[in-house]
Amino acid sequence: MIRSNRAARLAGLLGAGLLCLACVLPAAAQTAHEHQHAGAAVANLELDAGRKWATDASLRSGMAQIRAAFDADHPAIHAGKETDAGYEALAARIESQINDIVKNCKLPAAADGNLHYVIADLLQGVSLMRGKDPARTRHDGAALVHGALIAYGRYFEDPGWQPDAPVHKK
Repeated sequence: MIRSNRAARLAGLLGAGLLCLACVLPAAAQTAHEHQHAGAAVANLELDAGRKWATDASLRSGMAQIRAAFDADHPAIHAGKETDAGYEALAARIESQINDIVKNCKLPAAADGNLHYVIADLLQGVSLMRGKDPARTRHDGAALVHGALIAYGRYFEDPGWQPDAPVHKK
């Protein structure tokens, strides 16, 4: 049940394809460095009266698998050595997990509404990693995925989730 203007705006994201996901919000313009992880969708996340949102086993499992896939490729991405084929393979792994998460999601409406902001940025990241936007790089897509993973950990209660490790060294 949609109860707020924010939920109404979110409803614009929801539709065909992945249950109620359709048009993914375009990511905020990102410049050269991947430390700029915030995408348009995750900027709308809110806590549940100051607490993280509840999760279910399916969501936790899917997000853990997305995180593991991303973490495995992150050193090559960060070093600028990820190939187009590598980005495509990572995008396919992430998309598969997103499909499972959406298919099996049993969260209460408010938690689910917030989760869709994370999902939107993950999907936009997948699209960019596949080279679908000539104005943006595959690296921009990886940065968007990374930002969505960070946001998930900040806004969703997942006892197995580890805070993002400081992988960026100068």
